[in-house]
Amino acid sequence: QVQLLESGGGLVQAGGSLRLSCAASERTLRHSAMGWFRQTPGKEREFVAAISWGGVNTYYADSVKGRFTISRGNAKNTVYLQMNSLKPEDTAVYYCTVDDTASGVMAGTSNNWGQGTQVTVSS
Repeated sequence: QVQLLESGGGLVQAGGSLRLSCAASERTLRHSAMGWFRQTPGKEREFVAAISWGGVNTYYADSVKGRFTISRGNAKNTVYLQMNSLKPEDTAVYYCTVDDTASGVMAGTSNNWGQGTQVTVSS
């Protein structure tokens, strides 16, 4: 099983920025799509962003379009989420995931998830 390790969460004021990182344990992930989900207590995990294995195609939830940017590192086994203009409603635990395709990532059905990193946006 692939291990995914997220980092970069924290506390920020509304309007601020954070950059999340996720590193995968296997080089074979260069050929896999990666993405981010988030979850708040009592709610289902929701899709945030996904990126194809080559990094050419990106996908975003409507709630984060224009504010968040997903990208991959040169080694392709790392994915980043640059979050700008943060809002209190962005507060959640953010999870990294990987799947064979971006569609698979967006479906949220992967068996591979990180442990999550907390993002808290104060008003």
